[in-house]
Amino acid sequence: MTEDRRVQRVGRRIMEEMGRFLIEEFQGPGPRIVTVTRVEISSDLMTARVFVSVFGGDGPEEVLARLENRKAHVRRLLAARVNLKYNPKLIFLPDPAPEYVERLDRLIEMVKKHED
Repeated sequence: MTEDRRVQRVGRRIMEEMGRFLIEEFQGPGPRIVTVTRVEISSDLMTARVFVSVFGGDGPEEVLARLENRKAHVRRLLAARVNLKYNPKLIFLPDPAPEYVERLDRLIEMVKKHED
């Protein structure tokens, strides 16, 4: 049970630091907002799947490509800010939630049209 709490605590800490990193280095002038929506970390704390959501501006592909190119820098930054024995391997993924919400909205609209 303490292992699960530790994994969750480390995941939250990585999410907080990734959020700070994105604000510091990815929030430029313009209407784009980049956020970390969740972090899934393996039980051995060696792999972290970081889900990123992008609103406005360029699509998530461009942001994910930039994150992949700067992965070594991000890992060094996390190593300096999060005190862990091993620095986890980072896997950046687009958050599927916005597409899911959009699909649900469309389905609700279809149901409303059929009811009328």
